[in-house]
Amino acid sequence: MKVLERATADDIDERIDALDWAAIEAQLDSYGCASAPALFSRDECDALAALYDRDGVFRSRVVMERHGFGRGEYKYFAYPLPDAVERTRRAVYPHLAPVANRWNEVMGIETRYPREHAAFVERCHRAGQTRPTPLLLRYMPGDFNCLHQDLYGEHVFPIQMGILLSAPGRDFTGGEFVMTEQRPRMQSRAEVVPLDQGDAVFFAVHHRPVQGTRGPYRVNMKHGVSRLRSGRRHMLGGIFHDAQ
Repeated sequence: MKVLERATADDIDERIDALDWAAIEAQLDSYGCASAPALFSRDECDALAALYDRDGVFRSRVVMERHGFGRGEYKYFAYPLPDAVERTRRAVYPHLAPVANRWNEVMGIETRYPREHAAFVERCHRAGQTRPTPLLLRYMPGDFNCLHQDLYGEHVFPIQMGILLSAPGRDFTGGEFVMTEQRPRMQSRAEVVPLDQGDAVFFAVHHRPVQGTRGPYRVNMKHGVSRLRSGRRHMLGGIFHDAQ
């Protein structure tokens, strides 16, 4: 935990603010997903992954196979969130809120999102969405995550993030992050997002706008993880809306 405490005290906010947000926004507009390299160090990733086996940090555990979600498992953090998780979610949100608002405007959706994450969480809580949604996922050989959308209630922030905590090739093989885009009257498009340990990925939760020859239209997005071939894979999931 000392590694995470140092990270929280030092520069998580500064690292996030220093990301190339113009490039991230352009990738989100073009592909529905964007990556950012080395947001967390190896030591920080290992410390976060080690939380998985600690009691008292999480509110629930989900075994995917029991629910038809795939194979593997994940745990939702309890409030109060670990400082590094809370700071990351709070610092990323203001960079994504303008994108989310622009997307909704283009798609003709009335919902707009406040600048600060605390105000959006308060909106969720007023609607009965009070359970925290940041989570740690763990995959073992043969595990996978079916294509899905993390919706959880009436209030949904349309972009979320994930941070890979394990090192491809060293800790595991396989287990690629995958997205699909379902376009009206067209075949679905798949996108595999290569990630290294500590990299962040930002991606559409539900749908996003695409510019067509007759104007913008809405496409449906899903995400998942391909089958793990060997080793163990941990990932931190950062969902900005809370759950009912």
